[in-house]
Amino acid sequence: MNDFLSENAFAITDNIDANTEFIPLVSEEDEERINKEEVPDQLPILSLRNNVLFPGVVIPITVGRDKSIKLIKDAEKGTKMIGVVAQKDVNIEEPTFSELNKIGTIAHIVKVLKIPDGSTTVIIQGKKRFELQELISEEPYIIARVKSFDEIKSPSSDDNSIALYQTLKETALKIIKESPQIPSEASFALKNIESNNFLVNFIASHMSAEVEEKQKILAEADLDKRANVLLKHLDKELQLLAIKNDIQSRVRVDLDKQQREYFLHQQMKEIQEELGDNPQKQEVLEFRKKSKKKKWKKSVAKTFEKQLNKLERMNPQGAEYGIQLNYVETLLDLPWKKYTKDKFDLKLAQEILDRDHFGLEKVKERIIEYLAVLKLKGDMKSPILCLYGPPGVGKTSLGKSIAEAVGRKYIRMSLGGVHDEAEIRGHRKTYIGAMPGRIMTSLKKAKSSNPVFVLDEIDKVGTSNHGDPSSALLEVLDPEQNDSFKDNYVEIDYDLSKVMFIATANELSTIQPALRDRMEFIEVSGYTTEEKIEIAKRHLVRKQLKANGLKEDQFSIEDQAIEHIIEAYTSESGVRGLEKRIAKTVRYRAKQIAMEEEFDVMFKKEDLLTILGPSYEKDKYNDNNVAGVVTGLAWTRVGGDILFIESSITKGKGKLTLTGNLGDVMKESAIIALEYLKAHASNWGIDVKVFDEHNIHIHVPAGATPKDGPSAGITMLTALASLFTQRKVKKYLAMTGEITLRGDVLPVGGLKEKILAAKRAGIKELILCEKNRKDIEEIKPSYLNGLTFNYVSKMNEVVELALLKDKVDNSIDFTLN
Repeated sequence: MNDFLSENAFAITDNIDANTEFIPLVSEEDEERINKEEVPDQLPILSLRNNVLFPGVVIPITVGRDKSIKLIKDAEKGTKMIGVVAQKDVNIEEPTFSELNKIGTIAHIVKVLKIPDGSTTVIIQGKKRFELQELISEEPYIIARVKSFDEIKSPSSDDNSIALYQTLKETALKIIKESPQIPSEASFALKNIESNNFLVNFIASHMSAEVEEKQKILAEADLDKRANVLLKHLDKELQLLAIKNDIQSRVRVDLDKQQREYFLHQQMKEIQEELGDNPQKQEVLEFRKKSKKKKWKKSVAKTFEKQLNKLERMNPQGAEYGIQLNYVETLLDLPWKKYTKDKFDLKLAQEILDRDHFGLEKVKERIIEYLAVLKLKGDMKSPILCLYGPPGVGKTSLGKSIAEAVGRKYIRMSLGGVHDEAEIRGHRKTYIGAMPGRIMTSLKKAKSSNPVFVLDEIDKVGTSNHGDPSSALLEVLDPEQNDSFKDNYVEIDYDLSKVMFIATANELSTIQPALRDRMEFIEVSGYTTEEKIEIAKRHLVRKQLKANGLKEDQFSIEDQAIEHIIEAYTSESGVRGLEKRIAKTVRYRAKQIAMEEEFDVMFKKEDLLTILGPSYEKDKYNDNNVAGVVTGLAWTRVGGDILFIESSITKGKGKLTLTGNLGDVMKESAIIALEYLKAHASNWGIDVKVFDEHNIHIHVPAGATPKDGPSAGITMLTALASLFTQRKVKKYLAMTGEITLRGDVLPVGGLKEKILAAKRAGIKELILCEKNRKDIEEIKPSYLNGLTFNYVSKMNEVVELALLKDKVDNSIDFTLN
């Protein structure tokens, strides 16, 4: 309602002579007199573009159209009475009769003023409303036949009416009071209006509203309805005005607060400079002092000084100051050319490695080799090792022991789930909240440039639209490049060549090939039962006693009990599951002590059922009474396992069905085995017609577990050969190897895990490829105790070794007659 009762509405009286006939504020008597005046049959019609004239209201209008100027001149010479009607579309320059609203107001020309800019302003006062009937003439201006528009009034003594108009007046007065743009004379004018009709017209004329909305009010015959429509609009205007004033008040308060703080800071700055105690200058001086102690290159020192000078020139209250301050502090906190002294006592290093980890000879040997070369040469680039193997075998914890053995700081960075390149390289300073990458942040925390840096779970690095972190690691892990690693935030080359990077992984296939090429791989395979017992006695039991607040004389567990936990309650290559079971037994003892129960210090095998509950059944070797069932060996992410290849035969048309959630490679192995058996059926006395007259079904149990790989090839061949010859498979036998259509047996991997799985399952004899002999020779003899190895090169050798001459009970004859 920003033009409500504007100053122009009150200033027009300054240009009106004393002899001019007009009524500025219409009383009820004046209104009655006006209503008694006759409405002429026809009137010249003046169209208004942006306004609506209401009865009794005086408004100035600027006349610019030629027709309108002609109309005003003619009317001024005559009766000074004209019809004023708002046009429907404000964009039309010369509206026709049909483009005018039907309801208008008879107006009396009060004064015609010539403005210095050449335009004409006419002051008119509304008299009474009329309705357009028909067009008489459009030249030289519109002349139309009109009739009176009668008004419906409610009794003025009605309580509702009295309340309505009082509320209307009060709301209008509130708007005048709240709005700084409306002159104070408006309140005086409103308070002196007696007529309800004129009150509605006066407010409607000067309120802030579209022409269309004002025209609806003018066209409403019922006065009370007009007043209600107007009141709704005023309420809305009052709410908007309150919101607007609140916003302005808050902005003004915030601005005042900012100005006050600025002046106070300026005064404080002046006082501090007088006292020689400016904190910004003190901070810069402190930074400069620290920089002189740094052992960085001249190029780094030059960059730092440049950035420090930039910080000194900046306003501490500016948004950029904090960003620049963080950058300068980061440069200072990085351990430029700061190295810890390596320990060259190789025997002590060996003792530390043996103390913390049982087994893992290859890893320990490689670390001792590195220390030996470093001791002789004095300086060399650190190796980039990758320890890979199943979970729970001690890959991550080995990094901490290596750090202690060589006398370096230890850093561990988990890469599992990292999918943003900025995690490695950092963000550019231009971004809000920018920070260095995790490599530089870790070095800053370690305060050393040659720590042992463990990159944990490097095989689980992800990719996304934010970049590929594994590609960012290429520079970090390349000995030829990492002496000048560039973080996006630091923007200065940093030497990582003295850092000993040790990566850990469960599976190599998911690591990017270029990244694999940069690392030296050491396999950390699973433990035997004997090794697990030693690990439990030396490490796990002590660790859990300390974690649960028990003393060594309060808890002891016999070797047979530990072995039973390993065999009956866990199925893993590592020792995580074993540690959890031991932790449960320790907590059970803690409960006994806390509740003051009687107990035997030594935990025995018989006590485990009460504490750990029933053991679960593991896959064990089954008998050889069924033809077509052979035991195979498999490698999984959590170590080795045995699997059974089952086959059956039914009457049909030679269809091969494969089930058990098998992958494509494993399915192809089954097809190759069957085709080889068909091609060489006569070697085992099998009738070739059998293959066309029967359907074959091969199934691998545990159907919910996905299985794939070529290593079950010889197992599938043996199962099919047993099925068609009905010969028994040798007892306690398992096998693993890939096959070809030519009848060759190819080598496979993961043998140590497979051997451990075979021992757990009670297997006593294994069939392997001849080319795997060298892999077996590298395994510790203790792993091979109790196992007999048969090495083969051809598939017919497998069948001859695996199948006995005896046939199964109730055998079916598929041989040649």
